Amino acid sequence: MKMRESRVLTKLRSVNVASCLKVNLGDGQAAEIASLSGFDCLWIDQEHLAQDWSVLNSQIWAAKAHNVDVMVRVPRGSYSGYVKPLEMDATGILVPHIMNLEEAKQVVHMTRFHPLGRRAIDGGSADGAYTNMDFQDYLKDSNEQKFLALQIEDPEVLTDIEAIAALEGVDMLFFGPGDFSQGIGAPGDWNHPRLIEARKLVAEVANKYGKFAATSGSIDSLDSFLEMGYSFVNVGADVVGLSGYCKNLVDRFNDSEAKSKDNQGSNEPGKPY
Repeated sequence: MKMRESRVLTKLRSVNVASCLKVNLGDGQAAEIASLSGFDCLWIDQEHLAQDWSVLNSQIWAAKAHNVDVMVRVPRGSYSGYVKPLEMDATGILVPHIMNLEEAKQVVHMTRFHPLGRRAIDGGSADGAYTNMDFQDYLKDSNEQKFLALQIEDPEVLTDIEAIAALEGVDMLFFGPGDFSQGIGAPGDWNHPRLIEARKLVAEVANKYGKFAATSGSIDSLDSFLEMGYSFVNVGADVVGLSGYCKNLVDRFNDSEAKSKDNQGSNEPGKPY
């Protein structure tokens, strides 16, 4: 028995581009709807959101049913917090706020099996097919089919960026514009020269060392990201789409209501038609 191949890694290793959607809603059905849409990957967030492990489990199941990868942004700190999503059969993890080379090395040590690291071994969870995988295949396939993304979202880490990109066991460098803009004292200024320079640098260095460049941004900016060398791009979030859809319906409803009142008023006695 072999481990399921990562849809994202298959595309990236074939020099194609992988699409991603951030799923904020803590529900397996939200993940399934996004998977049915055809995205290559869903980004589930444990750094900021409050869904428990059972919710994450249902989201991974829903995505896998449609051959869609799940990348979990883990909370910083505990090695078990990094490993549990992988054991639940998430396809990758995104570790936020990597600040220096030593932190990056420690993440590799905790999340990769021998010979790349010393990840704690179980094999009785979903990623090991509940012990139905050959033990050696389990270790080998995990290192090959589970991806590790390090989030570069602070200006301080840029001094170590080349050394981090050179680390074996790291698959992606993920540029995070939100916190980076705050780190340079320009929150939300997506066109700030330092932010644009850093975004270009992350892509350049990732590609230089054979890693994949990843980022997040508007679908309207996708072409510019691809020109920079990014090959994994998160282009939206379920809450953005749902909020926009609901607001559009309410605006149209209110417009129709206003027009109806105007028409009714024009038919009142003593008023011109």
